[in-house]
Amino acid sequence: MAQPSARGWRIAQHLAVPALAVAVVALLPLAKTGATQTQDRWTPLTPAKVSFATKTGPTTTAQLLGFNDFHGNIDPPTGSGGLINGIPAGGSEYLSTYLTKLRDDAKKAGVKYSDTVVAGDNIGASPLVSAAFHDEPAIEVLNAMGVDLASVGNHEFDEGVTELYRMQFGGCHPTDGCQDGDGFAGAKFPYLAANVTQKSNGLPILLPFTIRFYDGVPVAFVGMTLEGTPGIVNPAGIKNVDFHDEVETANKYATILNWLGIKSMVLVIHEGGAQSSPPAPLDPSGCANFAGPITDITKGLNPAYGVVVSGHTHRFYSCELPNSSGQNSLVTSAGTAGTLISDIRVTLDKKTRKFVDASATNVIVENGVKNADGTYQRDAAGNPVRNPALVDPKVKKIADKYRVAVAPLANKVVGSITADITTTQVASGETPLGDVIADAQLAYTKASAGAQIAFMNPGGIRASLTYANSPGGEAPGQVTYGEAFTVQPFNNLVVTQSFTGAQIKDVLEQQFVGFQGQTVQRFLQVSAGFTYTYSASAPVGSKVSDIKLNGVALDPAASYKVTTNDFLANGGDGFLNLAKGTGRVTAPGFDVDALTAYLGTGPIAPGPADRYTKIA
Repeated sequence: MAQPSARGWRIAQHLAVPALAVAVVALLPLAKTGATQTQDRWTPLTPAKVSFATKTGPTTTAQLLGFNDFHGNIDPPTGSGGLINGIPAGGSEYLSTYLTKLRDDAKKAGVKYSDTVVAGDNIGASPLVSAAFHDEPAIEVLNAMGVDLASVGNHEFDEGVTELYRMQFGGCHPTDGCQDGDGFAGAKFPYLAANVTQKSNGLPILLPFTIRFYDGVPVAFVGMTLEGTPGIVNPAGIKNVDFHDEVETANKYATILNWLGIKSMVLVIHEGGAQSSPPAPLDPSGCANFAGPITDITKGLNPAYGVVVSGHTHRFYSCELPNSSGQNSLVTSAGTAGTLISDIRVTLDKKTRKFVDASATNVIVENGVKNADGTYQRDAAGNPVRNPALVDPKVKKIADKYRVAVAPLANKVVGSITADITTTQVASGETPLGDVIADAQLAYTKASAGAQIAFMNPGGIRASLTYANSPGGEAPGQVTYGEAFTVQPFNNLVVTQSFTGAQIKDVLEQQFVGFQGQTVQRFLQVSAGFTYTYSASAPVGSKVSDIKLNGVALDPAASYKVTTNDFLANGGDGFLNLAKGTGRVTAPGFDVDALTAYLGTGPIAPGPADRYTKIA
């Protein structure tokens, strides 16, 4: 595995701690509910607030601006993903403006220190304007808006650890070079990866933590991704690293940092939860009926972690959750795609160097033009009219450069559809778009590799295809390359392997929790002609029956050619049995090329979503 260059360790300037600390760390083993309120453009909602201890001496205050799951959203997200309780939100130029405004407001209020903190997934699963340039645009706009530090998320590993190093330390892409005509300097902020270590030596692949000083009081920021990352990224890119338990890792570093005299810590973690309190809308700064993995993680944390900036679930919340002491820590998340910012304020005791209190509110990154009656203006196509007064010109300059470069590809019409093709699941777990993508991959490999069956993982389908015209200007029913890429943004390879009928049954059984290591239920989408029945209540390993191909029962001893993307073929999403195929043949191009080729034979109708049946 490639290692960071010497010049890359300029990031170490962010790690204001003696070199001895790094050596010691390397040697240690790993063992409010509220009603939704109307928000003025710049006024945050009711905060969550935690008190930790009575102050013993003079105090100082600091601001932390948190967000997560940016996913290269240079432009404002479209559809429901770009609305927070009906308010048009997000986009890099607007996010930067709000960050600047919130910093200025804090400074006017006497808060001298402000750091911007991101909880993972800055890159990956990105719109074409960023993904076409290997997410260099995402890193460049985050640099411009003043991000100070970030944890890695699972999508930071989409193209493997070596590419993550390039995102951190810079350099042209090894295959595509410097596509935009100039160099790529990498992230100016440090990526933190405390719980990701090299198999060869046990050391973190990147800095595990960084230290900031507020009036001389040190605060440590420990960053990590979810332990379950290997199950949701391509195994090929992470084969030389290990992912460790979040609580054990966090507490390991808390012990070391305490030895160094650091008493206040912030966990920046790419894992989260969600609030749920019908009826909608939810308070963006609420914590109604909250649940999720971050609850148990926080429950196990050393109480020095007074603040937890979280992500991954794409949900918004600000919560007061108990840590290992039984006292509360402050836990935040700001949705996704730059639609919200968590404005966190902390007070520190200069004598004890501990948190005194902390509060957080989620501020909506509003980007629309508001009418006098409080509604938002929309253009003739029904899209929100963006407010130019809220655009940060320095970020717009970067964004415009890539918009111009990608436009000919993004706006190219590649095919057509007869109606909306959605990701909405029917009772069995099948989706109309899942059917279409599986059919596309089968058609792409049938002649060249003799494929008979195709499977598609639902997590790789990121958006629906809509019949209406889009901002690209194409006619209703026409699909552009940009729209197709939004559906399948991962650039996975398309591979065909041979499996016996018995192995295919094992693949289908592995859709259910408990079978051969599967931990999450996921329904594969299947191509036309392949059918089966399942009973969710049947014993593990015996849930699937009546498997047929073109109406003929699958022969357990016979061999069949099965196409998937290489994420699945390498055992992704827990489908370890799909890594057992033989005679692998890789098709030219990527999965999005299979989809666009199929759409080009259109107009394509929505899939029937009736290829497998749930009976109990």
